[in-house]
Amino acid sequence: MSNSMTLNVRVTGPLSEFVATNVGQNGAYENVSEYVRDLIRRDRDRVETERFDRLKAELTAAFQAPETSYGLLDADTVFARNSRP
Repeated sequence: MSNSMTLNVRVTGPLSEFVATNVGQNGAYENVSEYVRDLIRRDRDRVETERFDRLKAELTAAFQAPETSYGLLDADTVFARNSRP
């Protein structure tokens, strides 16, 4: 499912100058829209990487825990624990 969104953003001063250096004949992007889309994709990738790193850290800690710290849980207990706000 593809939703379209139109954004209007005003940048002035140093931000405007910075954008101008990255767009056009001497910049890496043909237009501002292309530049903004790339920034959004990079931010999405950064967030996904942070989430993955947190998950990896939690799993690493869990696998390093002594086996005696583990206990058996039934499905009802897991569902109840995970349904709490």
